[in-house]
Amino acid sequence: MNKLHRVSIIGLGTMGHGIAQTFAMAGCDVTGFDEVRATGESLHDRIRQNLQDFVEAELFPVNQIDATLRRIRVCEAQAEAVRDAQFVTEAMREDLPAKQDLFERLESLVADDTILASNSSTFPISQSGARLKRAERAVVTHWFNPPHIVPTVEVVGSPKTNEATIQATLELLQRSGKLAIRINQELPGFLVNRVQIAVMREVWDLLDRGVASVEDIDAAIQGSMGFRLAALGPLRIHDFGGLDVQTAVYRNLTPEIAAGTTVPATVQRIVDGGNHGFKTGRGFYEYPPAVADQVRSDRDRRYLSLLKMFHQRNSAKDES
Repeated sequence: MNKLHRVSIIGLGTMGHGIAQTFAMAGCDVTGFDEVRATGESLHDRIRQNLQDFVEAELFPVNQIDATLRRIRVCEAQAEAVRDAQFVTEAMREDLPAKQDLFERLESLVADDTILASNSSTFPISQSGARLKRAERAVVTHWFNPPHIVPTVEVVGSPKTNEATIQATLELLQRSGKLAIRINQELPGFLVNRVQIAVMREVWDLLDRGVASVEDIDAAIQGSMGFRLAALGPLRIHDFGGLDVQTAVYRNLTPEIAAGTTVPATVQRIVDGGNHGFKTGRGFYEYPPAVADQVRSDRDRRYLSLLKMFHQRNSAKDES
């Protein structure tokens, strides 16, 4: 399969716009479509701001901004957006019937060798692409928010996905500067989200029990586990800690940590009150409209600082 350079994104919201940006920065021709007209109309402005942030972080040349934006075209119809694409990815809401409808429709609009990808964080491609006639060209590419900054993308095929699809997808993502991780088994949540949910369950339980405040829980994890994970993976951290010690800690604590499958009452009350986090202005923290943009900008600057170190570390590895 030749190198992929014509990419289409269906859904241009929180995830889709960052995915479009990533491929355009890598030199791909990108077409996009969103059912909400205003979302498509604002795409270039949102990506321009992202690119300015990359420039300030010394991760992208300022003289390439306009050229990158010219490689992105928003289409008025879904069929137009995918007509000539070699690689199509959906970035829509986590709604299985909607994803199944989309993939069934897309198959009639694209070439036989066009790769169809899902950015689902939970649904395996064998589910979202269940109605596909050519399931061998379908794959999950699971990006993490914000997708234009976070390096990892999980690549997960189904038992029907062929090797050429996997390899072409890995190559496209790697060429786009992403850390493409092949997941060898198709399972709900893939790899990273299963780990994140395990951590989330314990953190939410500790908050519900009043063990520490919201602010102190965040600070404690940032200054310990988060600090180390930003430099090393969990299994290497365990090696440095000593597996004899780690196995003893595991045996001692696993009977004590949360094992429930229901959302803790404290968190459920927040959600029931209509407070869903940043997008509604309140979650565990408050995000008044007057400071919301600044809060998001501060988040991205921190992430970009980490991304710069990530690239420097990988460059050092390549040179050695």
